[in-house]
Amino acid sequence: MQRLSGRMRDVTPAPSPLDLALAGVGDRWALLVVNALLDGPMRYGELARALPGIAPNVLADRLRRLSRQGLVVGTPYQERPRRLAYRLSAEGAELADALAQLAAWAARREGLPAPQYHAVCGSGLELRAWCPTCSRPVDAADADDLDRL
Repeated sequence: MQRLSGRMRDVTPAPSPLDLALAGVGDRWALLVVNALLDGPMRYGELARALPGIAPNVLADRLRRLSRQGLVVGTPYQERPRRLAYRLSAEGAELADALAQLAAWAARREGLPAPQYHAVCGSGLELRAWCPTCSRPVDAADADDLDRL
């Protein structure tokens, strides 16, 4: 609380970048839809088969929500009845690294094989912070605000 003009007033901090990201794609099914679409465009039925256990109303809701956010684009392939093929927008495809990082973290935590491997030597891949200006990897000691998401 902050005192202004003799009265107490709640001061709500601005949401962090992580808060904003999770508000958009923070639920399980939204992230799994994005992950399924990383391989290319899919029709509704194909997405439903690629995501076992998702209820039809949940899939439709996530596709609408991701479309409103500009992460997924639906393109009609049939008009009567209207049917759409879904693909990731460029902004949606930017989530690929974040999803790979989550999958790698879960694999390490659960003692599972790495989800991605280097084709040349077969080692599991690790994602690291990279400075696009300097073209160099960045570790926690060189990064500012890495611990405050």
